[in-house]
Amino acid sequence: QADIGSCLEASACHGNHLFHLGCAKMAPTLEEVWGEYEQKMTNETKAAQDAFKYNLGVLLSGKSVMIPDSDLKGVDDVHRYENITNTPNAKYLSQTVILKLNGGLGTGMGLDKAKSLLTVTGGCSFLDLIAKQVASMKKQYNTDLRFMLMNSFSTSADTLEALAKYRDLGTGSDLEFVQNKAPKVDAATFRPVTWDADHSHEWCPPGHGDLYPAMLGSGTLERLLEKGFKYMFVSNSDNLGATMD
Repeated sequence: QADIGSCLEASACHGNHLFHLGCAKMAPTLEEVWGEYEQKMTNETKAAQDAFKYNLGVLLSGKSVMIPDSDLKGVDDVHRYENITNTPNAKYLSQTVILKLNGGLGTGMGLDKAKSLLTVTGGCSFLDLIAKQVASMKKQYNTDLRFMLMNSFSTSADTLEALAKYRDLGTGSDLEFVQNKAPKVDAATFRPVTWDADHSHEWCPPGHGDLYPAMLGSGTLERLLEKGFKYMFVSNSDNLGATMD
C-alpha cells in the first residue's frame, strides 16, 4: 500500500478507534471527510484520488494493516538463478524500460534535495553512476536502452538539472514522470492538514507503492505500451547493486 502512515505521527489502530499519543480517538467515516479531501485533490489525477481514497478508507476503518505470521505461507519451489538455462537474447532490451524510483529526499542525512544527489565515489553521485551504468549497457549490447525515473514533486527539478549533462538518457516525459502527492492527514481530526505559512507542507509523496497509480494517471503506462515496451526493471535510485542482467 502507499505509505499513508508517513502522513501521520506514530499511532496504532484497534477496532474502530485510533489511539494517538495515548488518547483514544473515534475516527470519522470516510463519507464524513472525503468531500474535504476530494476538493483538495481537484487538480490530481483520478488514479491518484482513487489510490488515496482507498488508503484513507483503510485508515478510518481501523483495520489492521499488519499481516500476521500465521497468514504467511512459505514458497515450496524457488528457481535458482544459477540453474537458469535460457540463452541471453539482447533483442528483448528494445522492449524493456529501466526505471529508478527517485522520490525520496535525503533529510535524514541533512539534505533538502534528492538523496540520489549524494556523492558516492570519485566525485560521482548515485545519479552519475546510474547514468554511466545505462551508457555502459547501451554500448555493450549496441541498443538504445530506455531509461526513466519516477521522481516526486520534491526531487524532480534537482534531478533533471543534475542529469541535463547526460543528453542520451532522454528529456521531459521521456525521462521522468512524477509520482502523485497525497494530502497529509491530521492525526487528531483525520481532516486534511492546513499550513498557511507554506501550503506545500500540506502534502507528502505517498511512497513507492504509488508506482502503478502514477504510471496510469500520468499517461506513462499508455505511452510505453503504444511504443511496444513489455518489460520493466524497477529499483531504488540509491541501490547501485540492482542492475539488469
